[in-house]
Amino acid sequence: MIKFTASLLTALLLPSLASADDTGFVPLFNGKDFSGWSIKSGKATYKIEGDVIVGTTVKGSPNTFLVTDKQYSDFELQFDTKLHNNLNSGCQIRSLLKNVDKDKFGGRLYGPQVESEASGEKGAEAGYIYGEATGRGWLTPKDKLVPHKNFKDGEWNHFRIVAKGANIKTWINGELISDLSDEEIYKTHPKGHFGFQVHGIGKNQGPFTAAWKNIKIKELK
Repeated sequence: MIKFTASLLTALLLPSLASADDTGFVPLFNGKDFSGWSIKSGKATYKIEGDVIVGTTVKGSPNTFLVTDKQYSDFELQFDTKLHNNLNSGCQIRSLLKNVDKDKFGGRLYGPQVESEASGEKGAEAGYIYGEATGRGWLTPKDKLVPHKNFKDGEWNHFRIVAKGANIKTWINGELISDLSDEEIYKTHPKGHFGFQVHGIGKNQGPFTAAWKNIKIKELK
């Protein structure tokens, strides 16, 4: 009989950990500065605290996004996020900038957004897909927009997003939340930027924060 000592368990686990790191994922955030990123669409603030990006609301600001300079088409994106229970947030994928020359914040980001939202007592829509500034509202069909509690309030939550062609799948903490195929949004947004949102707030609210860490991406072919 094999005795599973600490050293043996370590030896067994190390290969799997190494293989997980060799699957083509690369960091999307260098952990030091915002090289490769820009703040767009509003005046919320973003700063780096250790290995975490922290976004903070500013009164009177519209929705603000920390946006990748690079655009992506098919991909798998993973990250951890935590936010104030009173702050709605999200991750833009395949999103574009409009009114770049006219908008004082460098353009309005619009496109598919994977929702981040505290569950509360009755559950909420975290992980479903919204058409930010597209005029369509929720891209997730109404019959599938069922409130749930997979998002852990006040804690770090692990998001996984896989976009391949017109299909977008999302997971929160390992649970499949959305499996959406939307040809209409894919025609207008086959590729685009990522953007982490700090939502606008009311005059007598805040300040609230949203945070992200462990951001990595694998481009798919």
